[in-house]
Amino acid sequence: MIVITGATGHLGRIVVTGLLDTLPADQIVAVTRSPEKAADLGVAVRHADYDEPDTLPAALEGADTVLLISGSEVGQRVRQHQAVIDAARKAGVARLVYTSILNAGRPLVLAPEHLATEEAIAESGLTFTILRNGWYHENYRQAIEQAVRTGGFAGSAGHGRVASAARADFAAAAVAALTTGGHDDKVYELSGDTAWTYADLATEIAAVTGKPVTYTDLSPGEHRAALAAAGLPEDLAGFLVAVEQDIKHGLLGDVTGDLRALTGRPTTPIRDTVAEVVSSL
Repeated sequence: MIVITGATGHLGRIVVTGLLDTLPADQIVAVTRSPEKAADLGVAVRHADYDEPDTLPAALEGADTVLLISGSEVGQRVRQHQAVIDAARKAGVARLVYTSILNAGRPLVLAPEHLATEEAIAESGLTFTILRNGWYHENYRQAIEQAVRTGGFAGSAGHGRVASAARADFAAAAVAALTTGGHDDKVYELSGDTAWTYADLATEIAAVTGKPVTYTDLSPGEHRAALAAAGLPEDLAGFLVAVEQDIKHGLLGDVTGDLRALTGRPTTPIRDTVAEVVSSL
């Protein structure tokens, strides 16, 4: 039996759908803190909350493999993930699969919590598979929408490249890791087939819309001020600017080939996601 945590999130839903293409529904369990949101998944649903460790043992009972989809609360993840790791070990889970971040061992602003989780998994004695997911195309939905409305978007990533892929690509990699052999104690650096700059993104948006689109590169201070002026809290604005600096310094631009190899197909081009966003407006 495969248990998927965070099953009603953006990634979890796609993973469950992908598993249903391969496995009988009775071999899949969706774990979520909001079971009412999982009624449409077509699999068994169990309640659990990363912040309520007492809910985890029953949620993982009988699991052979658990996919631990990383929590979304920055600053809380290590504690939350540790609770799942402990519950998985006590439940006799055979393998834990974890969604980390690309280049977790490098000085990314998002890396410390993921790396700490990877270390906790290794120390637990559980057989593991680490999926170090790169950046999602979907992270740029707001930028694409803004460009369509105004003819441009801004950032502070300079000429840095992003080897992103669609969320569906990363979900397909998770399905492969969960349902095929040869992944025990492996770490996969997952990224898209193409690394692109924000200027390249502007070009793609222009190609889809048939209208000129420009990217304006700001200094980190200018970018932070612009985000604050748009109403973002100071902490969030600072975090987003820090991510842009990671991109500027090449920390999310590695094209590794692991994602293509794991899924057995090319990754989704950024233009496909641009076209999808534009068509939804």
